[in-house]
Amino acid sequence: MTRETISLVRWFGLVAGLVVAAGSALSAERPNILWITSEDNSPYLGCYGDPLAQTPNLDRLAAEGVRYRNAFANAPVCSSARTTLITGMYASSLGAHNHRSRVALPTGFKLYPEHLRAAGYYCTNNSKTDYNLANAGQPWDESSKRAHYKNRAPGQPFFAVFNLTTSHESQVAPKPGKTGFRVLPERIALPPYHPDTLEIRRDWANYYDQMTRLDEQIGELLAELERAGLADDTVVFYYGDHGGALPRGKRNLHDSGTRVPLIVRFPKPWAHLAPAPAGAWVDDLVSFVDLPVTVFSLGGVPIPAHYEGRPFLGPKKAPPREHVFLFRGRMDERYDMVRAVRDGQFRYVRNYSPHRPWGQHYSYPFQVLPSMRSWHAEFAAGRCKQVQARYWQPKPAEEFYEIGKDPFEVRNLIGQSPHAQRIAGLRAALRAEILATRDAGFLPEGMMTQLAGDQTIYDYTHGKDYPLERIVELADRASEGQPGNLPELLAALADPHPVLRYWAATGCLILRDQAAPGKAALLQRLNDDWADVRVVAAEAVAHLGEQAAAQRALDGVLRTGNLYEALAAQNALDFLRQAGHVSLARVQEMVRDLKFGEPADRIPKYFFSLP
Repeated sequence: MTRETISLVRWFGLVAGLVVAAGSALSAERPNILWITSEDNSPYLGCYGDPLAQTPNLDRLAAEGVRYRNAFANAPVCSSARTTLITGMYASSLGAHNHRSRVALPTGFKLYPEHLRAAGYYCTNNSKTDYNLANAGQPWDESSKRAHYKNRAPGQPFFAVFNLTTSHESQVAPKPGKTGFRVLPERIALPPYHPDTLEIRRDWANYYDQMTRLDEQIGELLAELERAGLADDTVVFYYGDHGGALPRGKRNLHDSGTRVPLIVRFPKPWAHLAPAPAGAWVDDLVSFVDLPVTVFSLGGVPIPAHYEGRPFLGPKKAPPREHVFLFRGRMDERYDMVRAVRDGQFRYVRNYSPHRPWGQHYSYPFQVLPSMRSWHAEFAAGRCKQVQARYWQPKPAEEFYEIGKDPFEVRNLIGQSPHAQRIAGLRAALRAEILATRDAGFLPEGMMTQLAGDQTIYDYTHGKDYPLERIVELADRASEGQPGNLPELLAALADPHPVLRYWAATGCLILRDQAAPGKAALLQRLNDDWADVRVVAAEAVAHLGEQAAAQRALDGVLRTGNLYEALAAQNALDFLRQAGHVSLARVQEMVRDLKFGEPADRIPKYFFSLP
């Protein structure tokens, strides 16, 4: 070996040593962070007080860490919740709140792994993405079923996500031939909203088995961290991606759909960052939008100005929240706009589609959940108690629940004078959240990209052409279902702004027969320039005796070539079919030849193949 070669080897060795030393120093200054996520589960854990749960690994993690009593997914479905996580913003601020949609991020808005990577973290995702984004790109160092923190550079700190699907809705039903359950079906204490059927009991019993299997997988991940010698350098988060998979869990804004388990364990070098001693409860409210900025706080990463969360751990920890903001839009193929706020004791809900039931016929859960089919069959046969039948009936405009006294949220206290001040306060808080975040959910989905034009939806809703204050005020009046609001609604039917006309027509639809004085004005809207307005006006006039005119208008919307306009029309047709205003054969004829490209393949096909 020549002297020059020896010198070169020594030089490369020195550089390599400096790189490793720099990486080690960086790792020593910042914790590794491991996120373990499970799908579709509420706090059905022993450490959360569930007597039927067998979850020893998570119980041990809770004993070594802290449990958050009030942690919430902002949306009760995976794609909308994950879009909130990956962007650090409420999906409703971006117009990405509708399940399995495709919405563009504004230029310069980076996803949280990009910020972590820029700060030196090795970021892996194993492996679900499911973002409602058209331009997410590849923000991870690795994102696949084989992605793992072990592939990082020596000494490099890591941020790693492991997503487990064992508790997903698709795993609730027992496999064919299964006969034995750890928890006998007859031992299940059913929530009051579920009728007592064998199918429901078997789904619950099997779900507890799935939770035990999930716990075993989490134990394997924690043991792997120990074997790698990394447990003392890693802050571990465990949380569910939204509420439970049993009917009235997922897709619903009650605690059963949004409240999740959240456990955080701090190793000794980072124990000073823990909010409470090991094994303790933390009552602070935590929202999914808070998780990315909390990771930034722990890792010493600057927080982007447009991120909407509040850090709840680390040097940048913010004061505790007074409430969390919750939202839902289209779930699968069904539209239903709901907004809510939840504080430590109460939930206030605003239903902007009170003419739709909580439990619409979503094709996917009806396919995979015997419990969903059984519940609906009991309702159709008239065998449900009132508390069980409510799920399949139109909703009130507002809901208010005292969680401590009514954990299943079945006693709506709206209008009760002892709570008037609290209701008014949360109603005002919800309005403030909607306005502060420039909530895009008041835009019908078919209008979004057309109104935005060359802008992103976020840019449009944060501009002067989105009169949100006027829209929210009218949407509130429309959803109240009060005949005294009809003059205001009829005046708005002629407003130059299509979103105001849409909400005016929606208010008339909610009024049904009580909107008869506005029939002529609604018939004019069947020729509106905007298809979403035509759809709602058509459904409204069908209830006023104009079925033929309604069908012609809806048939025209089905053929605009816009998936979301057509989807709105199909929803209207299905509810008119249920009301007896159009036959099943006619609906099948109207939708038979409809074909759409992507993203239609991401939406269940109930309407494309009606039974």
